[in-house]
Amino acid sequence: MSADSVRPVPAAEVGRWDDEADVVVVGLGCAGASAALEAAEAGARVVVLERASAGGGASAMAGGSIYLGGGTPVQEACGFTDTAEDMFRFLMAACGPDADEVKVREYCDGSLEHFDWLVAHGVPFKGSYHEAPVYEVLTDDGLQLSGGETAWPFSTVAPPVPRGHCPQVEQRSGVKLMEALIDALAATDARTCTDTTVQRLVVDADRRVVGVVARHYGDELAIRARGGVVLTAGGFSFNDEMVRQHAPWLDDPRCFKLGTDGDDGRGIRMAQAVGAAVRHMDSAEVSCPAPPHVLMPSLLVNAAGQRFINEDVYHGRAGQAAVFRQDKDVFLVLDLATYEANPSFLKITWAAETVAELEDDMGLPEGSLQATVELYNRHAVKGEDPLFHKAPEWARPLEPPFGAIDLRGGIYGVFTLGGLHTLPTGQVLDLDGGPVEGLYAAGRTTSGIPARGYVSGISLGDGTFFGRRAGRHAAGVGAGAGS
Repeated sequence: MSADSVRPVPAAEVGRWDDEADVVVVGLGCAGASAALEAAEAGARVVVLERASAGGGASAMAGGSIYLGGGTPVQEACGFTDTAEDMFRFLMAACGPDADEVKVREYCDGSLEHFDWLVAHGVPFKGSYHEAPVYEVLTDDGLQLSGGETAWPFSTVAPPVPRGHCPQVEQRSGVKLMEALIDALAATDARTCTDTTVQRLVVDADRRVVGVVARHYGDELAIRARGGVVLTAGGFSFNDEMVRQHAPWLDDPRCFKLGTDGDDGRGIRMAQAVGAAVRHMDSAEVSCPAPPHVLMPSLLVNAAGQRFINEDVYHGRAGQAAVFRQDKDVFLVLDLATYEANPSFLKITWAAETVAELEDDMGLPEGSLQATVELYNRHAVKGEDPLFHKAPEWARPLEPPFGAIDLRGGIYGVFTLGGLHTLPTGQVLDLDGGPVEGLYAAGRTTSGIPARGYVSGISLGDGTFFGRRAGRHAAGVGAGAGS
């Protein structure tokens, strides 16, 4: 059998178990750490298997915002009022269409308790608000707008409230989150085995998952799981074959894959090999090449010289629109005043005294950009945008001289959102909609809260939240299984 095979191993073929536990967690990112913590604190014997030499994974590389709400102490300290119901309405709209209503409801209703759990496990938050629009907060402020809450149409769905909670550190705070969770895990009886790659699941005669086969350096290990195996092994962004099969628009040199080489889809494939179902495999988060503070006061236009979205929307939503609806064939049009007031790494590609000259330099259809700017400016002088409803604070007329930035060669940060179909308990579902006994998953290995849309902080949020639930449920089963 190929060394790359994910075909399950029959338990009858396992000569002996090299190790055993109530719960075996595969991967030590935020979802795996949370699953292991919850299972260990429920009294289960836990083994965590991590392919790298240390835990953290893509979670440690993240900006670190965690999407939480419902009136957290950080929100209250910053003077914002929020409810679980408002959070629910926003997330259903922003993460849809086809967002999992049951998961979103449970996540929102449990958000305050989850905030307290994170704090109790060493994750610090400062009660200060970072107001400027940015990709990621690099100060130690604890709160930001991270999902386009103030932008149409989401501002009409629920009162705009910031919910991006950033662990307190003056850098990308994913590292701080993972340091806290791994330190908390080290204080439990859970055992972590690094440099250990899980290759296949082990199933008994009833097709229940009862363990894993892994490789530690040159040795093959069989590890028994009495309660269940929890897959938290990341997405599939770094598996070129899976990307070409499920999300071919990401198979492009302009798409920079965010994550680690561990996001190779193996966890998903191992589960599929035992009959697991998947959802939203064609879905991805796409970060726009233009940072928010430059994007919002400018005009994003396509190859026809026309706008296609309100530019003050969440930058990931703008990125998804550029990739999925415009095939990355887009430009950013602005004026000199906007460019000088919003310094960034982006450089002007074309500059002109008139829109007609700019349009000609860009190679756009004659009159197209002129019509776009004329219509926009006519209403922007009144702070209005009847076509795309940009908020008045960002609907500003463009004045000469004009410029444009060619985003056709821009770099879009991407990662996959599709994965295993799971219940809120973390139980993996099969093609008939029933649970695959003994198998759980959380984090980007699953199709979680984000379906077709996304908001910053929701991966760390639903990874930690549903990782906990997977660990808790597997621990309960493991305790019932005895030794």
